[in-house]
Amino acid sequence: MTTEPADQPKKLSNNAKRKMRSASRLYAVQALFQMEQSGQTVNAVMHEFKDHRFGATYDGDEMAEGDLDLFSKTMTDAVNWQAKIDQMTDRALVAKWPIARIDPTLRALFRAAGAEMLEGEAPVKVAITEYVDVARAFFPEGKEPKFVNAVLDHMAREARPESF
Repeated sequence: MTTEPADQPKKLSNNAKRKMRSASRLYAVQALFQMEQSGQTVNAVMHEFKDHRFGATYDGDEMAEGDLDLFSKTMTDAVNWQAKIDQMTDRALVAKWPIARIDPTLRALFRAAGAEMLEGEAPVKVAITEYVDVARAFFPEGKEPKFVNAVLDHMAREARPESF
């Protein structure tokens, strides 16, 4: 019988990895929202999330562990590509509703999703599904998830037309 040294990381199941990636996407939307509302830098917000959100316990509720690499890449790409992502989002929105006029949570969601569509490794259909699920978490009773699905579909066709 072989045993692994205690300092060896345990192998995660595919389901555990998927949950960590999903949590990272939710955290990225929250962090981008926080950046916009507080004026904090991307590095400050990323540091705060890594130290105080990933796997933390508050009032007996444990926050999900996230995929730090996906979170960091999404955050960095969302900031680096923000102008391009916002332009893609504007083209996907109705002319009377530019990105500056939409809900700040949705704006953060479109920026995170746009970053993954432009620079991410996940197939665009996976990214769309994941971010529609994030929209459901923030707007469980609203029409926003359907709106997010339509906007992200349009953005994905522009970002990665070869996927369609």
